[in-house]
Amino acid sequence: MSTSQGLRSQLTGPVTSLHTPFTKDGEIDYNGLRGLVERGVSAGSTAMMLTYGDSLFSLLTDSEVAEVTRVVAEQTAGRAAVVAADRIWWTGKTVSFARYAREVGADVLMVLPPDWAGSCTADSFVAHYAAVAAEIPVMVVTNVFSRSHELGLAVLRRLRDEVPGVVAIKDDLVGVFARKMALLLHGHWAIISGGQKQNHFDLVHYGCDGYLSTFVTFAPQVTQAYWRAVQEEEWGTAAGIVRRYDMPYFAYVLKVVGSFDAALHGTYELHGLTERWRRPPYHSLSDEQMEELSQVLVDLNLL
Repeated sequence: MSTSQGLRSQLTGPVTSLHTPFTKDGEIDYNGLRGLVERGVSAGSTAMMLTYGDSLFSLLTDSEVAEVTRVVAEQTAGRAAVVAADRIWWTGKTVSFARYAREVGADVLMVLPPDWAGSCTADSFVAHYAAVAAEIPVMVVTNVFSRSHELGLAVLRRLRDEVPGVVAIKDDLVGVFARKMALLLHGHWAIISGGQKQNHFDLVHYGCDGYLSTFVTFAPQVTQAYWRAVQEEEWGTAAGIVRRYDMPYFAYVLKVVGSFDAALHGTYELHGLTERWRRPPYHSLSDEQMEELSQVLVDLNLL
């Protein structure tokens, strides 16, 4: 869909957050990446999302980011919205990549501006997003505003009122800021909660439309049950799914040596989706860690 309203509709519900898979020798596993797209589409997700964090752009070159974007758009083939992501570039580079992303079939670009040492102002933030929005619809990500919630809300208000090409936002800050953000933007942009179902559950009554689903690729039945409960406003059922699956899974993986992302790549391997590996210097799970993770998943009825 090309209209802003159409994009907001597609960015509602469980969003597939794509974690770039690798082979043991550090090559990008493009077949595995295509498989993750297929799993998300088959589970009913209406958006495939690349992010600087989950998609491990911190380990990719600029040319690899471009190729990953192209492959995801090609594999999705119009069956869902494709959200591309930048790599914390200056405005000129981001605008150039926005043009490329649009040409290869992406629908939205998640823009993460550089802000080292608090170098951006409200005016320069707005100008950055506006320049990109002239090329492709834009999604804002809130972690760039971690240094000042007041500044963040001021920028978001200006973008809402001044830059029609901004159509969505992904929240990483949660809590009070997220609630204020949702109330400010509900009905104007698609609002997506990052991280966990419990973060979406906290925001849903403030106007949060969708969330990044961790389970959609390896346990789609959990994703589908949660979203069905939300749509039917069965809040006790939705909370029960969060309590039964979301909270214990994340309680474990957030403490894993090597980070939750290492554990998620391990989860993919245990489900036969991709291999566990990440490029050095990032840690990949050891065999012993894989055995422990396997038992956790069995105990949660996720394997």
